[in-house]
Amino acid sequence: MIIDSSNIETGKVIATDICIIGAGVAGITVAREFINKDVNVLLLESGGLEPNPELQTLNTGKNVGTPYYDLDRTRVRAFGGTSHRWIIDIDNEEQGVRLRGMDSIDFEKRDWVPYSGWPFSKTHLDPYYERAHEVCKIGPYSYDADHWKSSDTRTPLPFVNEKVKTTIFQFTRKNIFYEDYRRELDNAKNITTVLNATALKIEASENAKKVKTILTTTRNGKEFRVKATQFILATGALEIPRLLLLSNDVMKCGLGNQNDLVGRFFMEHPHLWSGVFYPSDPNLYKRAGLYDVHQQNGTPVMGKLTIDENVLREEQLLNFTTSIHPVSIPDPNSGVQSLKKIGAAVASGRKVDDFEGHLKNCIQNFDGIAAAVLRKVAGPHFDKYLDNSSQINAFKLNIMAEQVPDPESRVMLDNVKDQFGQQKIKLDWKLNSQDIRSIRKAQQIVDNELRRSGLGHLEIELKDDVPPPDIHGGWHNMGTTRMHESPENGVVDPNCRVHGILNLFIAGPSVYPTVGYANPVLTAVALSLRLADHLKKQIDN
Repeated sequence: MIIDSSNIETGKVIATDICIIGAGVAGITVAREFINKDVNVLLLESGGLEPNPELQTLNTGKNVGTPYYDLDRTRVRAFGGTSHRWIIDIDNEEQGVRLRGMDSIDFEKRDWVPYSGWPFSKTHLDPYYERAHEVCKIGPYSYDADHWKSSDTRTPLPFVNEKVKTTIFQFTRKNIFYEDYRRELDNAKNITTVLNATALKIEASENAKKVKTILTTTRNGKEFRVKATQFILATGALEIPRLLLLSNDVMKCGLGNQNDLVGRFFMEHPHLWSGVFYPSDPNLYKRAGLYDVHQQNGTPVMGKLTIDENVLREEQLLNFTTSIHPVSIPDPNSGVQSLKKIGAAVASGRKVDDFEGHLKNCIQNFDGIAAAVLRKVAGPHFDKYLDNSSQINAFKLNIMAEQVPDPESRVMLDNVKDQFGQQKIKLDWKLNSQDIRSIRKAQQIVDNELRRSGLGHLEIELKDDVPPPDIHGGWHNMGTTRMHESPENGVVDPNCRVHGILNLFIAGPSVYPTVGYANPVLTAVALSLRLADHLKKQIDN
């Protein structure tokens, strides 16, 4: 059932078997695994059923590193968490998110990637990835491009070898977690979801070996506690370290932070529009439908280019992928450029140089301006403006890459406090020259293979290894409570249990030691299923 925290008496202690803090994708996934089991689960959610602007202010913080989004934009306090902000248009006016698991190389210890290596291989996680497909209601566990090709207009680019390959991303609907699974949990007799219940502090035993209770507050400041056998933190890679650091009554440095690792190794996927692919055949655009979001056997999918794992090892590169988007690279004297110059001059209140010439150019190239407006409105989807294919002469690359784990890239407590008197966070996201150098080298490999295959060439726009000003992330907060067998190198062990604390676990992308290039959702679901299985075994024993 689902209740509001306002119905809970001040000072009450609620007892349960499992307490999950955070009803986002990870928390909901774990909770569903216990539906109709002989175990009671309490799911605490700081928000309500829908995002609330007032509650979102609890997510505000300070950025002090690489320019990043306002922190309250990167996650949502509501049932379903950040799935409310999955905003990719997929089909039938529905929105969703791209999904893919990590590659085998992402789990390996790589000499050229500091702090790399998971405690297990991808083959260990494969069965959970298959189950994650069912949870996310997507197609079969296959990302091979040949499996998804459907016609002459939706086939992989014919590279002469496999140094550059096409991989597939699948898409799921945004409302699965906050609508479909809300109904499931509401009907589950052994699971109670408490809305508008913000965890303030984890209260541990005197030796910090065990969690006793979670101090929680309602929106109006009424406090109560939750007592449980097992506790799971599932509030994301910004809020989990915040809560651990705030829980400093017993351990002054914060719970799980005996080795100063909580909050460190914050990672994102560097996103960047950079590079232009000029095809040798102008009709290639009409055959490249695999690289647009489209339905295949009832599943929305999209092809992207990536680098073969053997090449990544040989060249010592970080993992890399890029989508390709049809564009018309305008002539410098085109109507679009003239219109931009007129608009810029008007906006700044200055005189337009050669106004008559630019106006004449706009009139003569009206079709080009109309096509540009259509592309702006329609977005990157190929099929929406096929009639304008004669205007297309290139593909723009949208890169999503791996970041090197860096202990100085971190989440810390700030001195500014929120409405409950809790310290907010400050984020110091750091990118380094290796991150950018790897992207440049990957693009050089793509260019070489395009030329070798007679497909065209890539104009590489990155000129050095300095992070460009327009680089950004994907709202993919990861890595701040990393997994490692040793407490000297990680916050959680291979079972996602916080080192040194018997009954405190973490679910979600904050445990990732490395992050590959894939959106973190599918791996988060897989790890949450794995954690649920581990807890079931503990309960059975």
